[in-house]
Amino acid sequence: MSLIKWKNNKGIEKPISSLIDSFFGRDINDFLTDWAGTQPAVNLFETKDDYRVEVAVPGMSKEDFNVKLEEDYLIVTGKKEEDKEEKDKNYMRKEFSYSSFERSFYLPSKMVDHEKIEAHYNDGILLVTVPKKEEAKKEQTARQIAIS
Repeated sequence: MSLIKWKNNKGIEKPISSLIDSFFGRDINDFLTDWAGTQPAVNLFETKDDYRVEVAVPGMSKEDFNVKLEEDYLIVTGKKEEDKEEKDKNYMRKEFSYSSFERSFYLPSKMVDHEKIEAHYNDGILLVTVPKKEEAKKEQTARQIAIS
């Protein structure tokens, strides 16, 4: 039972976590997990010919990743398991660690060429290149939006 509550627009009392969920559009635990730094940092940028997704994942190897396309979503997952054991005359120590992540990005079919997506891993950075379709490469005009 949540001690902190709020009332929605229908007067129904709910836990504060559901208010936060509705504000962020997802489960608060997912938001806090991302914020706490268990998700790798991502850079997204656009060139004339493609979109690029850079995922900072040092210490992993290319075998630790899975990059797939499901409908219009690019899904990047990574999993790393490490098992370390040291033995000496009077002691034994065994340590293990496990980490995983999943990030997804919406790629509309009308804008990108799903068949030509490429991924490369080098120096701790996973780079996914998503080529634009020809109609998406046409120069778009920018419009300044006033802030009131």
